[in-house]
Amino acid sequence: MANPDLQMNPQMEQIHGEIRDNFRALANGFQKLDKIKDSTRQSKQLEDLTGKMRECKRLIKDFDREIKEEECKNPPGVSKKLNDEKQSMIKELNSYVALRKTYQSTLGNKRVELFDMGAGASEPMADDNAQMASEMSNQELVQAGMKTMDETDQAIVRSQQVVQQTVEVGTQTAANLKGQTDQMGRIVNELDTIQFSIKKASQLVKEIGRQVATDKCIMLFLFLIVCGVIAIIIVKIVNPHNKDIRDIPGLAPPAPAAARRLLAMAEGHF
Repeated sequence: MANPDLQMNPQMEQIHGEIRDNFRALANGFQKLDKIKDSTRQSKQLEDLTGKMRECKRLIKDFDREIKEEECKNPPGVSKKLNDEKQSMIKELNSYVALRKTYQSTLGNKRVELFDMGAGASEPMADDNAQMASEMSNQELVQAGMKTMDETDQAIVRSQQVVQQTVEVGTQTAANLKGQTDQMGRIVNELDTIQFSIKKASQLVKEIGRQVATDKCIMLFLFLIVCGVIAIIIVKIVNPHNKDIRDIPGLAPPAPAAARRLLAMAEGHF
């Protein structure tokens, strides 16, 4: 039964269920193996169990592939739980592999197993060209074991290098993201400053516009006053006896005698 705390897509749930079914079949198969007395039937049962282990290994790889494909979509906590579940299944599979090796040793039919340490965990792989343990000398067994250990050490070194490179890439990525975040912050501050300046400029333009309109109104009013004064002066000069128009201070009407002399002088010329 799938763990309700794990968030899996339908494909992952199907793979997880098949793996758990195979684990239950392996547990029942090893329990039945204890009850089988015939060595031939025991070997046949071990072969069937080995086939189920290979199937489990394939399904675990498919499960790991689904985790990597969904990693960008799932939160970090969900990805961690799924990886922990994968590690738990790998450990359980390795426990069945160790149990199988124990039964094989008792049957005198033990094979040299190679363990693939890639993809972040150890996974059992069968060596098709392995010799039967009963046909190998002690020196050959020691050499085969040393070879397996050397290959395992090399795989561990490669895994450590991959982890170190991943950490370095992650550190560089984090530094780049921090720099970009700081740059975005500065850009936002500059945009706020520009927006504030534009707002102040708009207010200043409106104020200048109001002042210009006020100055134009004042100039128009003064122009009308000057025009009125000029009109009054002209009317007063043309018609000095008009009583409807009051005398302008500083501008006295012409004297009658002076006017007559000016008129006589004008007639004499003609």
